[in-house]
Amino acid sequence: MAEVAAAYEEARHDPEFFAEYSRLLRDVVGRPSPLTPLDRLSEDLGGARIVLKREDLNHTGAHKINHTLGEALLARRMGKRTLIAETGAGQHGVALATAAALMGLECEIHMGAIDVAKQYLNVVRMRLLGTRVVAVERGGRSLKEAVDSAFERYAAEPERYFFAIGSVVGPHPFPTMVRDFQTVVGRESRAQFTSRYGALPDAVIASVGGGSNAMGAFTAYLDDEDVRLIGVEPAGRGEAVGEHAMTMGQGTDGVLHGMATKVLQDAAGEPLPVHSIASGLDYPGVGPQHVRLAQLGRVEYVAEGDEAVLDAFGRLSRLEGIIPALESAHALAHAIRLAPTLPSTQRLLVNLSGRGDKDIDHVAATIDLAGDADEVVS
Repeated sequence: MAEVAAAYEEARHDPEFFAEYSRLLRDVVGRPSPLTPLDRLSEDLGGARIVLKREDLNHTGAHKINHTLGEALLARRMGKRTLIAETGAGQHGVALATAAALMGLECEIHMGAIDVAKQYLNVVRMRLLGTRVVAVERGGRSLKEAVDSAFERYAAEPERYFFAIGSVVGPHPFPTMVRDFQTVVGRESRAQFTSRYGALPDAVIASVGGGSNAMGAFTAYLDDEDVRLIGVEPAGRGEAVGEHAMTMGQGTDGVLHGMATKVLQDAAGEPLPVHSIASGLDYPGVGPQHVRLAQLGRVEYVAEGDEAVLDAFGRLSRLEGIIPALESAHALAHAIRLAPTLPSTQRLLVNLSGRGDKDIDHVAATIDLAGDADEVVS
């Protein structure tokens, strides 16, 4: 970890490193990602207007590519041969596999067996990109176990692997490094919003699991006290143990995966089982920077359940022609709840962190979209 921290400290002050990173964001990712006002949904709801920051339009379909390219550049700079990481929904895995293929590095992704089944399309994409996918069958067989497994493999051969963690979690320098690479989201949206509307958004809303898309969206606005910052956790199916992943709401101080943070844990300090309809959010911890922002009172943390998330998923699809990732639909669900309570002069910026292609089979099975045709003509 000390070697990675020293290498990143050197790289972050190297203009050539960030010039190459910026070029990749432009030429590979397709940045800047646009803003999209949701006129039909906003009219339907009444109240505040909702605007999306479209990270779903990035190459690979989510915000994750922003930091995987930076991590891969740093790994190559350090002379590492193989990128290793965990993934939940598969978006980080696909983004890291893409970065590895681009830079001629090997890649190994650990993924909970439940998520391998739920997100099989992303598993195929990773393999097509030349990545080795390891299905983790232990414990809850989800994101927490995938992190455990990847860390164990990394610890056995640290000279070979570069751990390209997928969120603002883990030991230093990963929370700092991933946040820094993701700040492009907030910097862009701030400039775009000011240019288009002549003012900053009244609120910025983002989903929070580990918390990378939210840190990327929030950081540029931290000094703007008039801008509300709202992180949305998964309330899942209810408040019982194992039915949600509300770490900020119900977690206690603990240590998980090399970081002191909030953890959903039992009396012995063991992580509790968690649930979210979104594979990328079912994690019993959270990035420590989010804990600090809550302590400072700068960011509000709320939660939305699976039912509200599915409703938001369907509404955005039907009214705006945009199919969101289930992770992102948590943020949208809260915007849908909040907008009617605010005046129409206010604008809510929602970070649409990913697209929903990966979730369509799971959603179809959940709400029976894949049944018989709506009409049969003979």
